[in-house]
Amino acid sequence: MRFSLFVHMERWDESVSHEQAFADLTELVLMAEAGGFGTVWIGEHHAMEFTVSPSPMPQLAYLAAKTSTIRLGAGTIIAPFWNPIRVAGECALLDVISGGRMEVGLARGAYQYEFDRMTPGLAASDGGKHLRELVPAVKALWAGDYAHDGELWQFPTSTSVPSPVQTPGPPVWIAARDPASHDFAVAHGCNVMVTPLMKGDEEVVALRDKFEAALAAHPDVPRPDLMVLRHTHVHSESDPDGWRPAAEAVARYYRTFDAWFGNQEAPVKGFLPPSPGEKFAERPEFELDSLHRTAMIGTPAEVVRRIKEYEQLGVDEYSFWIDNGMTHEEKRASLQLFIEEVVPAFGG
Repeated sequence: MRFSLFVHMERWDESVSHEQAFADLTELVLMAEAGGFGTVWIGEHHAMEFTVSPSPMPQLAYLAAKTSTIRLGAGTIIAPFWNPIRVAGECALLDVISGGRMEVGLARGAYQYEFDRMTPGLAASDGGKHLRELVPAVKALWAGDYAHDGELWQFPTSTSVPSPVQTPGPPVWIAARDPASHDFAVAHGCNVMVTPLMKGDEEVVALRDKFEAALAAHPDVPRPDLMVLRHTHVHSESDPDGWRPAAEAVARYYRTFDAWFGNQEAPVKGFLPPSPGEKFAERPEFELDSLHRTAMIGTPAEVVRRIKEYEQLGVDEYSFWIDNGMTHEEKRASLQLFIEEVVPAFGG
């Protein structure tokens, strides 16, 4: 089992500056590298303070100079907001800057709020066609001269400049949920990243099964990797109620996600309050006891047990999703416990 850190600059009000938020992110990444994590992932989001990341590329380029071993993942960039030549070139440039440590995750996008501002008139649900056209075009640009005449993009003969250090290019990951996404990823030689969100470990099994079905449909394709991404918080065994603050924070995170996803209210300076708790009175998955079971919240021993089960399912990478609405000090303590008491259980 490999471990990675999934992290953004996270602001819930103006008490934390953007400069401090980036310093906090950098500290967590350096901790992860020292603790044996293989990759850091930073995604793309626009005009949203609770996930500050208009582009992962400059953040990862900065981190490339601060680190030496951890791989640098853009996870994920939103396909409809990019041109294939730009994706190929920027990813290759980061690969050069980092000495061949770049990885790229691609997704169709989810928030209509972002689509309304970045690609007006395009429904977020239609972003999949951009992803399907983008992936083979980027790989072809990394390979050499390539002209593209697609439905969404057309360009004459071009190539990725610079060329990536890695051959045939940085590893490509696809954020997948439905069977068609899994099938597309495997058919195009891409790794797969999944998140069960608020569902339990039975959802991890279901997502693994979709991945395995895609593998079976493409027996001639070398097996790609499977990554599971989970909100994670580790607390000391000496604090039996240590799970509760984490569950409360994750609940607020998902209520905020709901507010942005609903796209019904105008944010103020990039902030949007969480949807009210009473909206979820009939939603048991928002209850704290449920979040304690579904998010990766627990003592080191409890977390080891569950990740061992993921390993037995065939999961190759577990991504510690540290965005959860908790303070930087709480996140740092949780990550330190994970490094000291969870990673060694997997030979780290």
